[in-house]
Amino acid sequence: MKDLVAILMAGGAGTRFWPVSTEQRPKQFLNLFGGRTLLQESLDRLKGLVPPERVLVLTSQDFVPLVCEQLPEIPPEQVIGEPLRRDTAAAVALAALVAERLFGPCTTAVLTTDHRISPVARFQQVLRSAAEAAARVPALYTFGIVPRFPATGYGYLHRGEPVEHEGSIPHYRLLEFREKPNLEKARAFIESGDYFWNSGMFVWRTRTILEEMQHLLPEHVRQLKGAVDRWGTPDFAGALASAFELLPRISIDFGVMERARDVRMVAADFEWSDVGGWLAVEPFLEQDAAENCFRGRLTSFESTGNTVFCEDPAESVALVGVKDLVVIRAGHRTLVAPRSRLEDVKRLVERLDADLR
Repeated sequence: MKDLVAILMAGGAGTRFWPVSTEQRPKQFLNLFGGRTLLQESLDRLKGLVPPERVLVLTSQDFVPLVCEQLPEIPPEQVIGEPLRRDTAAAVALAALVAERLFGPCTTAVLTTDHRISPVARFQQVLRSAAEAAARVPALYTFGIVPRFPATGYGYLHRGEPVEHEGSIPHYRLLEFREKPNLEKARAFIESGDYFWNSGMFVWRTRTILEEMQHLLPEHVRQLKGAVDRWGTPDFAGALASAFELLPRISIDFGVMERARDVRMVAADFEWSDVGGWLAVEPFLEQDAAENCFRGRLTSFESTGNTVFCEDPAESVALVGVKDLVVIRAGHRTLVAPRSRLEDVKRLVERLDADLR
């Protein structure tokens, strides 16, 4: 599609990958798998479908230099730094307004930059299917991931009746968004066959999303349009900061998608992981005979089921008589925790002194 524009959302500041991830270098900028960073992989997935000159990156103002360093193919003026954290509704509105300013009314794909997706060919097929539908119908499209197990860490999408079917890619009306369930409810979702994982990725025409936001979040559109009207002038940065200060923190899901008039879902059957924490990295690591997963040089004695990750693969870790631990080495920082307590890493990071972050 010649009018397709990709919006890469790269503003997250997650703490679940501490100590490798820090406030200055969150998950999307990390090389966790021995190749490209998650941010770079997100651009790689668009090769042949969306050229770099039709890609916008929305990120924190503090991360703009890092984005430009990791994605030199993107025109620097198309890396947009948000001056304050105002959640995804503000980023989506800003991206739609800038896309129209630069490219005119167009179809946009709002994509995550901290997930792993494969195979790329199937991802592109699904994206193209959603984009072609969104160009024909004034609806908001989202990607529902075909669930592989009853996950309790993901939100879910409840599909309604089918609206069209392009080859092997079905499209449905979306009935509702469901919050992260407990295990019993997640199993019921899977057994019903009517629920999909919420990927957090969207496709729509710029006019469609802006008209919906004008209806549901009018202040977002009003304030940000005033700033984007100053695009390319010395006043833009100040106008954007002033606009963001007046906006409440609200997600695009809660602020728009859950209340919009026509929301549709494409069923995506590619492999998808939000790489939500250290255990999600295990499938991509080496594994020894004792089921220890590792990156780096691991020596173990009577130790099983552990996960070891060294940011520098040349580092060595030795384990003796331990089970189900997670050991992470990065710079001068080390994390050691039972697998069952990894959810507490976020609370730990909140308590750390600034010099340990």
